[in-house]
Amino acid sequence: MDAVVIIPARYRSSRFPGKALAPLKNRPLLQHVFERAKSCRLAREVMIATDSAMIMEAAASWGAKAVMTKEGHPSGTDRVAEVAAGLDWAGVIVNLQGDEPLIRPEMIDDVIMLMNDPAADMGTLVRRMEDVQEFLDPNVVKAVFDNGGRALYFSRSPIPFPREYGGLPPDAPPRAYKHIGIYAYRREALLRLAALPPSRTEEIEKLEQLRALEHGMTIKVKETEFDSIGVDTPEDLQRVERWLNSYS
Repeated sequence: MDAVVIIPARYRSSRFPGKALAPLKNRPLLQHVFERAKSCRLAREVMIATDSAMIMEAAASWGAKAVMTKEGHPSGTDRVAEVAAGLDWAGVIVNLQGDEPLIRPEMIDDVIMLMNDPAADMGTLVRRMEDVQEFLDPNVVKAVFDNGGRALYFSRSPIPFPREYGGLPPDAPPRAYKHIGIYAYRREALLRLAALPPSRTEEIEKLEQLRALEHGMTIKVKETEFDSIGVDTPEDLQRVERWLNSYS
């Protein structure tokens, strides 16, 4: 199946205006994401989906293909779906957030490979958690999945709940997994998902993937050894820059 990586990017981020073009080691944040995506093996094309003329112009300057989308999309998924609707050749759509400058090309290939399972509507990644504070952090989304690698639930709460310790494990959380927010979709599943109204648990937890589960879609999960740092604030950007400096 032909795969395309679509990176949704908007300029008016509520917590960090101008985030997509914020400088990170002398290049825009979004350019780091694009270049890492271009290094994956299994995607036929990588493109940016945006409603910003500034981002369109910047993307052109570093040779990226960008598509102008409508304003007012409630989520990046909806923006990606708008572009995917016009890509009849694409069997698999990868939604890669534009604020993940540490994403590994191998991670993109891994979610694309999950679509080799004919029963999978979507694919995503998880990573084993070792830190108790991360386990308890509501900003870190946790995932639970079955023995066949099919997602059962995602939550901001610490799941599975370690009853033996009253919810506060003394060491590493037992068999807990952090959700890494990169998705691969079958094109038809993405278009169907974007047309559905928000679901009950999605509105409570503020997690879009719960809409797919509530409507009976199958999300295949793969464990990865890699982690990523999403940039939501200027402080996150500084943390990423320190990480890059330490490994360069």
